[in-house]
Amino acid sequence: MGAIQVIFKKEDIQPEKLKGKVVVVFDVLFATSTITAAIADGASSVIPVFSPDEARKLAEQFEDPFIMAGEDKGRGIDGFEPPLRTNLKSIIQNKHLFLTTTNGTVALHQSTQASSLYAASLLNNPAMAAHMADLHQGEDIVLVCAGSSGKYTVEDFYGVGSLIYHMQKRDRWELSDAAVTALGFYEGSGPAKELLRNCRIGKLLVKAGLDPKEIDFAAEEGLFDSILTYDRESGQIKEGKNATSSA
Repeated sequence: MGAIQVIFKKEDIQPEKLKGKVVVVFDVLFATSTITAAIADGASSVIPVFSPDEARKLAEQFEDPFIMAGEDKGRGIDGFEPPLRTNLKSIIQNKHLFLTTTNGTVALHQSTQASSLYAASLLNNPAMAAHMADLHQGEDIVLVCAGSSGKYTVEDFYGVGSLIYHMQKRDRWELSDAAVTALGFYEGSGPAKELLRNCRIGKLLVKAGLDPKEIDFAAEEGLFDSILTYDRESGQIKEGKNATSSA
């Protein structure tokens, strides 16, 4: 029987302890939701980068068509698209996306010593659960909440609980105490849209001018059938199988 553990925020990641484990990273608002949508909308890959400067440096030597998107502590970055599906959907097809965010892309970078590394969101959790059952049954799974600037976030914990719920429907896993708590939280929290709109980050983003419809989109569980796999050699996240969508 495989085991599921949970890390509450990126600052708790100990990279050396992820060796030999399967890691799935969540940043529901918005990095991993943006990655999920970008791949489903036809991006060639998503390249998570640690900082805007790293993105610019890598882009200078990149020969294929690309777009840069990102935010820094919620603020826009000169020369970068806002990292939201609404801004990227019409321009992302057949292009690589250099993505830098305050939390999600940092969590991905800190998890690269895992034997297998994935990005997930509510948008693709059911497909990810099926992939875990098919490919990683019996392995140790670590679900990473990116959090926000050193703090635990409700939306990432809810996303983790969602994945555990769908995994448990397909197979039996040994759950850590944190995993049991995440599952219970997911099952008892009510509609995802309400939770995401009312969580701390959701409220902050709307107050700063974000259209609440962006949050509602991130709450659409199972919208895409896509597996987002990180390739350590290329530094790219690519689709593990064809994405399909009802959108």
